[in-house]
Amino acid sequence: MPIFDLLDHVQTSVLFVPGLGADAAAQRAAQLAREHPRVHTVAMLPGCGLDLQAQIESVERAARQIDGPLHLVTHDTGALLAAHWAQHTRRPVVGALLAAPVDFDRPLPPGYPSLAQFRAAGWLPVPRGPLPFPSIVAASRDDPLAGFLRVARLAAGWGSRLLDLGNAGHLEPPAWNRPWPRGEELLAALMLSPPQPA
Repeated sequence: MPIFDLLDHVQTSVLFVPGLGADAAAQRAAQLAREHPRVHTVAMLPGCGLDLQAQIESVERAARQIDGPLHLVTHDTGALLAAHWAQHTRRPVVGALLAAPVDFDRPLPPGYPSLAQFRAAGWLPVPRGPLPFPSIVAASRDDPLAGFLRVARLAAGWGSRLLDLGNAGHLEPPAWNRPWPRGEELLAALMLSPPQPA
């Protein structure tokens, strides 16, 4: 069943939480949001810089504007933002697909803030306890922004099912500029039969 038809069938909505450095992912999410009223995106508030509390409030506003069942889809630092947000919100979430979370255990490549900047803005330490909703972490073995074993440990701490995507890079352009059948398949699985938290 096409993902948009499934959204209508199960009467759920999707909220995309893109990463700070994931422009193409954010553009893809915005495109999907224009195509279907049950798809929404979170603005990353560039004027607030790295301020974690401001970003958490942005996710909370977006989530509370959506009525009914809610699923999250995140990418990059969006997965870490969702983990922080989950510690503060009372908004129920049916399930989450957390794609390519960034690894803060090593310096990030050029174009990203330094780990010291992330720490000063409140992002570190990353929450490592169980998330209050079922989730799947989709991870790549050659992701330049994350070591696979470290992401696997993060997924275990979150109580997430770990999906090994093999060598898939950081799931960035061009992957986010075209349909991602595997991603839609995973999201459909979450909608129809959410995995139980660990």
